[in-house]
Amino acid sequence: MDGSGTVDLTAAQSRIGVPDRVETPLGTFEFFDGVPLPDSTRTLYDGLDFVRGIDAFLNAVPGASLVAMRRGFRSIGVDGLNVLAITDPRANSGSYFLTPNTETAYGTMFFDLNDGPVVIEPPTNSLCVVDDFWFRYVADMGIAGPDEGKGGKYLFLPPGYDGDVPDDGYYVYRTPTFTNWVVFRALGGVDAVKQTRVYRLSEAANPPEMTFVNIADETVNTVHANDISFFGEVNELIQEEPPGSLDPERAGQLAAIGIERGRPFAPDERLTAILDAAAKTAAGMSRALVYFPRGAESFVFDGASWKEGFVGGSYEFLREQTRLLDARTQFHYFATVVTPAMAHAQVGAGSAYTYTAEDSQGRLLDGAKTYRLVLPPNPPAKNFWSVDVYDTQTRSLLQTDNPYPSLMSLSGTVQEEQDGSIVLWFGPTAPDGKESNWIQTVARKSWFPLLRLYGPLQPWFDRSWQPGEIEEAR
Repeated sequence: MDGSGTVDLTAAQSRIGVPDRVETPLGTFEFFDGVPLPDSTRTLYDGLDFVRGIDAFLNAVPGASLVAMRRGFRSIGVDGLNVLAITDPRANSGSYFLTPNTETAYGTMFFDLNDGPVVIEPPTNSLCVVDDFWFRYVADMGIAGPDEGKGGKYLFLPPGYDGDVPDDGYYVYRTPTFTNWVVFRALGGVDAVKQTRVYRLSEAANPPEMTFVNIADETVNTVHANDISFFGEVNELIQEEPPGSLDPERAGQLAAIGIERGRPFAPDERLTAILDAAAKTAAGMSRALVYFPRGAESFVFDGASWKEGFVGGSYEFLREQTRLLDARTQFHYFATVVTPAMAHAQVGAGSAYTYTAEDSQGRLLDGAKTYRLVLPPNPPAKNFWSVDVYDTQTRSLLQTDNPYPSLMSLSGTVQEEQDGSIVLWFGPTAPDGKESNWIQTVARKSWFPLLRLYGPLQPWFDRSWQPGEIEEAR
C-alpha cells in the first residue's frame, strides 16, 4: 500500500499466488496459473498423506506405547482385573520395556472399566500411578496421593458413568478412557506389592483373590512398532475408546489417514507404502528428539550434555497454555509413567532424572570402548542414587552378561575415591580393580545411561552439584 492508500496489486500477487514451478523437500510441483497440474496433484496428495502420517505418529506415540504394553502383557497371561504382573525380585534386561529401573520391585496391570467402576487398594508406603489409555495422568496413590502412603481405597469411574457413587470411604476419580494402566512401586519390595487389591465396586463386599504373575524372567516385547504396524496399534485404541476421549486435533490427524472409530483401517497399497515411510521417518525424528534435543531447556546444566526427561517441568507438557509437542514425543518415545511427582520433583521427595547419549566430545557412546563418569562427592539423594544403562535401539535395559546393567549407592559395593567422588566405568570389560564400579557394554551397540536421584536434595535443584561428562578412557 502506497502513501495514498492504494494497494500495489503486482506485489500482492507475488505473495498470495504460487509460481508455476515449486521445488520442495517433498518434490517439485507444477501449476498452471495457480492450479496444480494432474501429476503434481497426485504428488501433492501423496505428500499430504506423508505429512499427516508423520504428525499422527509423533502425536500418537503415547497411546501406541500403552497398546503395545498391553499386548505384551496379554501374551504372557497378564490379563483381567485380578491379575497383577510383578517383577520378583526386580526388573531385568530380559524383555523390552521402556527405561525401567533395576532398583525397585514393580507391580503393573491394565484395568478395564467397561463392566463398571473399579476399586484399587494400593500397598502402604508406596508410589503408585494411574494413567489413562492415552498415557495422560489420572491419579497418584500412596505417598504422593491423598492417602499419603497410609493405604486407602481408590474408586475409578468409567467415561459417562451416571450410576451411584458411595458417599464416603473412597478417593473417587473419573477417567476419560475405559482402559487404564496402573503401576505400583512399594518401598517394602515384592511382599509389599502383593498387598495390592483390585476389584469391581460391585464385588466390594467379597473381593476375589489376586493372581500375581512374575514377569521378571519372561521374554516379552512391550514397545510399540516403528513401521506401518504402528498405525494398527493406534487403531486398536481408537476403536475401543469413546469419541471425545482424544482431543479433536489429534483425532482429526488420525481420521485424515483412515483411523476413525467405527470404520475399518484398511489403507490401500499406495497409502500403506506412504504410511510405512512416514512411520520410519517419524521414528527417526523421535530419536533425534530423544538423543539430540535442540532446545536450551532440554538440558539440565549449561554447557553439559545431560538432558531433561520432562522438558518444561509439566506432566501435561504445557507451558503458558501451549502444548510442548516435541517434549511430549521425546518423553513418551523412551519412557513411561506420567505423574506430577516425576515431572516436578520436590526437595527430598520424588525422583529426579537425567540422561545423555554422548561423550564429552559429543560423540555417540560406543559399546566397544571404555568410558569413565565422575560423580562429585555427596550425590544429592536423600534415599539413594542409581545409574542404569539402556540400549539406544530399543530404549530398554542393555542386554549383557549381567541382567541388571546398573549401579546404585544402596548396593554397598560401589567404591569412592579419596576425595569422596565416585568414578563409574563403562565398557565391554572391567578395568583392572574397577569391577565394583563397572557396568558392562556391548561391542557394535550404542548405549545411554540414566542417572536417578531418589529424594533429590537442594544441590540438585540449585545446580551446585552436577555429574561430569562421560569421557573415553585412553
